Formats: sequence, C-alpha cells, structure tokens
Amino acid sequence: MDLSYSAEETAFRDEVRAFLEAELPKELSEKVRRGKPLSKQEMERWHAILNERGWLAQNWPKSFGGAEWNAVQRHIFDEEAALHHAPRIVPFGLSMLGPVLQKFGSKEQQEHWLPRILSGEDWWCQGYSEPGAGSDLASLKTRAVRDGDHYVVNGQKTWTTLGQHANMIFCLVRTDPEAKPQEGISFLLIDMSTPGVEVRPIVLLDGGAEVNEVFFDDVRVPVENLVGEENKGWTYAKYLLTHERTGIAGVGFSLAGIAAVKRVARAEMSGGRPLIENPHFAARLAKVEIDLMAMATTNLRIVSSAAAGQAPGVESSMLKVKGTVIRQEINDLARRAAGVYAMPFTSEALEGSNAPLPDPHEAGPVAAQYFNNRKISIYGGSNEIQRGIIAKTVLGG
Repeated sequence: MDLSYSAEETAFRDEVRAFLEAELPKELSEKVRRGKPLSKQEMERWHAILNERGWLAQNWPKSFGGAEWNAVQRHIFDEEAALHHAPRIVPFGLSMLGPVLQKFGSKEQQEHWLPRILSGEDWWCQGYSEPGAGSDLASLKTRAVRDGDHYVVNGQKTWTTLGQHANMIFCLVRTDPEAKPQEGISFLLIDMSTPGVEVRPIVLLDGGAEVNEVFFDDVRVPVENLVGEENKGWTYAKYLLTHERTGIAGVGFSLAGIAAVKRVARAEMSGGRPLIENPHFAARLAKVEIDLMAMATTNLRIVSSAAAGQAPGVESSMLKVKGTVIRQEINDLARRAAGVYAMPFTSEALEGSNAPLPDPHEAGPVAAQYFNNRKISIYGGSNEIQRGIIAKTVLGG
C-alpha cells in the first residue's frame, strides 16, 4: 500500500520483515496461506514466539509488559504479518480484556491477570452475545445474584469464538433486573472449569466449530472477579467493543487477500487473456484497493487517537462497516477469480489433507473463506446496527 513512511518507520518495517522471515515457522505460514485451520497448539506456538520477542501485546503500555507501539508501527506489523501469512493473534485476552483491565481493573486484577495473558497461561473467550441478545446486547438475560463472597451465575452465551480452547471467559451479566437495561449489567471474569459451566460446539456451514454455546448453571464466581463497579459493566463493554470493532476492520487481512486475488487473476485466463486484464474484473479490483487505502489511512488516524488516550467512538463503527464490506468484496473477487476451482467444498481442501488440490492455485479453501466471512458483517455488532449508531451520533436524533 503506497503510504508515505519516515526513515525510522521504514527501518522498523525492515526489522519486522527480518523477524518474520527468521522466526515465523514455515509450516504455520503454509497452513495459513492455504486457508487450513490451525490447532490450539499452533496458535499458542506463535503467541509464545511473539511474547518472547516482546511483540505480543503491541498496544499495551510497557509498564504492563507491552510493546507500546504507536499506530504506524502496529499498522506496519499487521500488514507484514498478513503478507507473510502469519497466524492471527487471538484477540480476546490481548486486545479486548487487556485494555479493559488496564483502564478499569483493580491493581490486584492487573497484577494477576495481565501477566497470565502474556504467558499464555490463560486463554480467554468473550461472553457477550446470547440467544435474543446479539446486536441488542443490552437485552441480555444471564443473571448473577450476589451470595456472600460469590456471585451465582445462570444463563447462556452463544457464538463464543474459540470457547472450546478457553479456560477463562469474560462475561456481561445482569446484576440488577429492575434497572434500565444498560444500567443493571456487570462485567465478570469466570473460570470455565467451575462446576456448572458447559460448552457445546456450533457446527458451521464449512463443517468447522470455531464458535460455541456456553451454559451457566448455578456457577459460583468469586466477588473479586468483578471488574470495576457492580452495574457499571455496560460502560466497560462499550469501551471493549470500540477496540473490537476497530480490529475487525482487518486492514492486514484485506491486503493479503488482495495479493492472493492478484496472484490467481494473473494465472487464470478469460477470453484468451489473463483475468487481471479483464476490464470489468480490473475495475472491481481497483475500486476495492482504493477503498482499502482510504480505510487504512482512517484506521491509522483513529488508532493514533486511541493511543493518545481517546477511546474511539462512532469512528470505530465506521471502520467496522467499511472494513467488513471490503473483506467480503475481496472474498467474492477471490471466488470469481478461482472460477471452477472454487467449487469444490471438500474435507481434503479444508481439513489439512496432504492430497493435492485439483488446481494450480490451491483455491480449495476459497469457498469456505467466502461463506465463513459472511459472518464478519454481523459479529461485533451487525453493520445495520452500526449504521444506526453512525446516523444517530453524527446526524442526531
């Protein structure tokens, strides 16, 4: 992407490239490039490599063990990591819970939980959405009733990404059913090995089960696991969601996706010429590239503001909408570029078989990625809801 960088930033990019080329395990990079699912152990391996280098918690202050990178450094790393097909950094502990604890958690909570996020001792998942309380999150029903030194939690969470790997879950729970919806919610940290917690997989269209239902049946949670004040959880939830929605923009993923589309389009033929020379296809590709450049610039500006202590507001909703629309457009271009090679929807293409794929571009996972990424315009607050937030905030009403 043709953005202007200083000599210092260019040197940092060179440092990141050298690190990725030397330290990113080739077998992990190859699985990511081919669209294969990674195991928990493989994700933890990359987590540990980054942590050893001190590059895991990129947006954390150094006082909490983070890299304390500025917005441009984070943008450069995300871009290079995507182009080198590095595994994504699982965001729930690092990018979501971590900032909440640093801003609202007690000193004891910070000292206990933050080092465990970095070491990988705890794998966190997010307990927000419920049946009937997704984009309308304030209508959640999961209850937490104070009983001495514990809260007793009953209810259900759904669409819990990678919950099958997690040992901890941060949850929004209703602690005052008589209050207005947003005013009776608290933010709890729950050990998933506690009696009464049950995780059930949700099988998706591609046959995978990266999301889950989590059930709570009289689960006892120590009071010291309450973050901040009781009934103030909505404030903490909104703060977390602004970080999540900014991350969902996925600039790095989109850059890597465009590079892959171009690679396939140069090889595939259309009317006796490479597909990339087809005027209609080239125009769609150019439009999405221009949109991505504009979004990348906006993302840098917003992340810079956040680094200066300003929590992103409606801007994070704008990034979420635009970022997911761009990624879905790239997925569609990839599917069209692969043509008939995107049609197979086989376990061999998706589940890591060593059997050769039926095309020279390894397009087997294209269909799975296309279908799986239909969700990104829904999770983190659907795009329809985000457009409503944007309209209300900017236009009033």
